[in-house]
Amino acid sequence: MTTSANHSWTHAGHGHPASHDPNPSTMDIATGLQLPAGFSAVADDPDLGPSIFMSMAKVEKVLREAISNSDPLADATSRHLVEAGGKRIRPLLVLLAAHLGDASRPEVVQAAVVVELTHLATLYHDDVMDSAPFRRGGPTAHEVWGNTVAILTGDLIFARASILVSELGSEALGIQARTFERLCLGQLHETVGPREDEDPIEHYLSVVADKTGSLVAASGQLGAIFAGGSRQTQAVMLEYGEKVGVAFQLADDVIDVTGLKQVSGKSPGTDLREGVPTLPVLLLRKAAAAGDVSADAVLALVDGDLSSDEALAQAVAALREHPVTAQSWVVAREWSAQAIAALAPLPESVVKTALASFAEAVVSRDV
Repeated sequence: MTTSANHSWTHAGHGHPASHDPNPSTMDIATGLQLPAGFSAVADDPDLGPSIFMSMAKVEKVLREAISNSDPLADATSRHLVEAGGKRIRPLLVLLAAHLGDASRPEVVQAAVVVELTHLATLYHDDVMDSAPFRRGGPTAHEVWGNTVAILTGDLIFARASILVSELGSEALGIQARTFERLCLGQLHETVGPREDEDPIEHYLSVVADKTGSLVAASGQLGAIFAGGSRQTQAVMLEYGEKVGVAFQLADDVIDVTGLKQVSGKSPGTDLREGVPTLPVLLLRKAAAAGDVSADAVLALVDGDLSSDEALAQAVAALREHPVTAQSWVVAREWSAQAIAALAPLPESVVKTALASFAEAVVSRDV
């Protein structure tokens, strides 16, 4: 999805976590990597912490090798987003799921690179379709090189992901193919909008599940598979990943209204200005249609000309204060709670604690 805070997991030097962040990241001095909020249990564990940090350092190395190209233009465009940093949530979940089994298997790191490459490929395409001017604090690829080059770069990166996943065997290839199918369907359904007989909110939740939840789910599933995890463990991580991915995106929807630019790297109201449908706006439309006069007044601002910063700020402030924003947090937290509940079959461990903490953190952040 295009609505995303950009600095919860970064390389040192790219992220700029603010001092008032209630869920600060944890950095490993040796690797210069940071865990996103909610994973302090990982960093504090004397065995799991170093293992995760070192594995993520390997992921970063292989990721850069995978996108390198002898063609200067392809190399520059492919590196554009990788070098801008990012949360790396998907490879992190691969590694955490792998620690429910044998995380030392080399296929685990390769699977982690596959999911991040797939994610990066979708970002190039999303930004073109949404005409997004910025990503991760810098200009998007299509702003630098044009739409065609950006789209082809996304295709190229997905091709690299496909090469790597083909080396992991038919089961992984099938998961990758089905996930990419859902990513495409999610984008298609978002583009055409809900049918006349379809509830707009249910439609949107299905889009979020396809565009965000599917790849996060695949990350947990692949980690469990290549660590030799049981079928039950694989099923748990699949369900957890889907639900926590939806919760993460819904939280991003609200942060577009409530977040701070200097913390998230993204100006409040970006989604409003770009016309990206988000949960607070969909709930606002529903309230207005039901006769809520205050919602109707806010909707007039949201649907107005938001080209000026003043008009955008007014619309954001009005939406932020309306009850639908708090209602959106409630929905996001419900998905988070479902993700935590999905972990119940797993034995108690630092990994299970970290996964539960992350699910809580994604809906209690302001970035």
